[in-house]
Amino acid sequence: MDSLLSRIRRGELWQSPGGIHPPTHKHKTNSLPIHSLPLPEKLVLPIKQHIGAEGQLLVSAGEQVLKGQALTRPNANWSVPVHAPTSGRIADITPMPSAHPSAIPELSIIIEPDGQETWCELVPHPNYQQLSAERLVDIIHYAGISGMGGAGFPTYVKTASKQPIDILIVNGAECEPYISADDVLMQAHSEEIVRGIHIIQHLLGPELTIIGIEDDKPKAIEAMTQACADYDNIIVRAIETKYPSGGEKQLIQILTSKEVPAGGIPADIGVLVQNVGTLYAIQQAVELGKPLIERVVTLAGETLEQQGNVWALLGTEIKHLLAFQGFNPEPMQRVIMGGPMMGFTLPSVRIPVVKTTNCILAPSNQEMPAPGDERACIRCSACADACPASLLPQQLQWFAKTKEYQKLEEHKLFDCIECGACAYVCPSEIPLVQYYRVAKAEIREQQIEQVKAERARERFEARKARLEREQEERRNRHKRPSRSAAKSSESKEKVAEALARVKAKKTEPGDNKAKVAEAIARAKAKKAQGEAPEPDNSEVAQARAQRKEQARAYKAQKQQPEQAPSATTDDKKAAVAAAVARAKAKKAKQSEQSDSQPTAAEDKKAAVAAAIARAKAKKAAKADASTQQPHEAAENVESETEASSAEDNKKAAVAAAIARAKAKKAAREADASAQQPDGAAENVESETEASSAEDKKKAAVAAAIARAKAKKAAKANAPTQQPDGAAENVESETEASSAEDNKKAAVAAAIARAKAKKAAKTNAPTQQPDGAAENVESETEAPSPEDKKKAAVAAAIARAKAKKAAREADKNDDEESS
Repeated sequence: MDSLLSRIRRGELWQSPGGIHPPTHKHKTNSLPIHSLPLPEKLVLPIKQHIGAEGQLLVSAGEQVLKGQALTRPNANWSVPVHAPTSGRIADITPMPSAHPSAIPELSIIIEPDGQETWCELVPHPNYQQLSAERLVDIIHYAGISGMGGAGFPTYVKTASKQPIDILIVNGAECEPYISADDVLMQAHSEEIVRGIHIIQHLLGPELTIIGIEDDKPKAIEAMTQACADYDNIIVRAIETKYPSGGEKQLIQILTSKEVPAGGIPADIGVLVQNVGTLYAIQQAVELGKPLIERVVTLAGETLEQQGNVWALLGTEIKHLLAFQGFNPEPMQRVIMGGPMMGFTLPSVRIPVVKTTNCILAPSNQEMPAPGDERACIRCSACADACPASLLPQQLQWFAKTKEYQKLEEHKLFDCIECGACAYVCPSEIPLVQYYRVAKAEIREQQIEQVKAERARERFEARKARLEREQEERRNRHKRPSRSAAKSSESKEKVAEALARVKAKKTEPGDNKAKVAEAIARAKAKKAQGEAPEPDNSEVAQARAQRKEQARAYKAQKQQPEQAPSATTDDKKAAVAAAVARAKAKKAKQSEQSDSQPTAAEDKKAAVAAAIARAKAKKAAKADASTQQPHEAAENVESETEASSAEDNKKAAVAAAIARAKAKKAAREADASAQQPDGAAENVESETEASSAEDKKKAAVAAAIARAKAKKAAKANAPTQQPDGAAENVESETEASSAEDNKKAAVAAAIARAKAKKAAKTNAPTQQPDGAAENVESETEAPSPEDKKKAAVAAAIARAKAKKAAREADKNDDEESS
């Protein structure tokens, strides 16, 4: 049995179903040569002239362009660029009516030709055999070539097919009536078409190439046969003139007996189909470097004085083409782009020529009468007999009218090639093709919406699943032990270990508490043996006697307000002088102690002296307000001092303030010299445990009472002044006295303050008064640690005894005054 290729080489042909035989009307145009037209006034170039995505603009308005210059570049799949058909200036880039039955505006580039026809730089490749397949495909792609037989499919997609191609079919059938563009192109440029076939053969390597031409084109058949005479793998076949034998699927079936499956493409059966005009454009782009900027267009119709084929620049308006052919329009004139079977009536003659434009038909009303009104179908089945796709046009029309899209798809609506054969033979003049086109558009929109809905549903389900997964993870995270809990348990174990180490360290012999306990034990032992020195209370008794004298003097002054204040003034001066003398003595003693680094015995004496000084100061403050109750002294100061003169009251306030200030300073110095840096001051109570509990309580009560009395006395003597501010206001308080006495009192008070401050600085040079206790260690670095501890214990005991003695003396004074 012969193979298929052998049968094809022998010239065997096959039949396709359906088809019609309308009058061709080609003789008026196919016998004339192709001629060129003058440049139009403007060119309107839609940036999308093919099936697929539009390109990206490379130019802007006002820019000067050259002939062949790329105006757009591909930016998506199935996207090819457009080029400038001539040199000139870009007047505008704006939407213009498109070459479509609806004339929907599409973005277009408007060029004003300059008449120079200046080409851009071209890159020819005459030796294309040396180029790779990818390079050849890029050349075809960027030359802007798309199918020129009417569909507008991007050519580079076909030439880059990854499926094996056994047979290459060149479509020269041109079955549409009136159209002869391919016929005259084959007559005039058969050599270029054959070289274009060689380029495709170099890319795809088919075993056989078949050129199919209808038998009503004898000149084209002869020209192509001569051009292919030297090539065994290229054969020319003349086929029966029948519409629509020029359809891609019908031509494949006629030449190879193969049928393209429904929804498939010719490459699925190893076949590739290219139009003769497309092959010519491929040859021009590869061998000469010219992009697709012009094409052959048939101008036919009885309203034209001269019919024929012209080289039309892309973007030329139909009006310009018709004008140069002697267009004489009739009333209700129709202008059709394409042939009478598959073309469409233009809404305007300002529509431009695009890459898929092969014919402009301007028939007269007698030549092509307008279709009549649609009538009811008579069910003659003529449409089904004429259908080349073996469909049921009548059923499809019914389903289209009722919008039963599911049944339309079941009856293979999309296998319809819209050839118009069914409408041509319909006696009821039903525009069947129009029904099919509308139904296809609506189904496509519905499919797009379904795809969007499906994607939205998938996104929703994915989101829902993600949220459920996250919720489940959160629940599981609460169920199983968390890392933070494990970390907290580990940290607790570490803390327990650290506490154990601290406790172990506390049990070591060098611990501070152990040292303090030893010091207290030694203090108790010394007290039991009677080693602690007894404090000298003579000065305390003397101060108490002095306070009694002052109390008596105040009483006498109250009883005799008319007496001259000279005696009390002298007493006050004497008290101030005595206080100044005591301050100087203490300062000198403190200076000697700081220079000679006192021993433990001297530290004890200093602590005892400080305690005595504090007791004296407290008694002096109490004596100033001996006749008042502690809680009533501040409220009754004014009534108690009305009898005495203003001078005496102010001097008494000054003396009391000076005494308090000195007592406080002395107390701070004594406390600072008797404290250990490790906190012995805070542990005085524990150091003096050797004394009885009763003595400690009495001493604390006495100290509190003494401080309260001193504060009340200060308030009584200076009700509008703070205790620490009495000394600063000496001058204002003693205005009633003479100028000499006022000056002496102010000088004495200032000297007392200065000496007290200097003494505090000497004992604690680097510390504030309140922090002196913390810096004892730095002041007493000379003695050994054992001596320091002994001195601290002795000082604490001395202070306790002094407080106790002061409390007893205060008690006696209260009894005497009462």
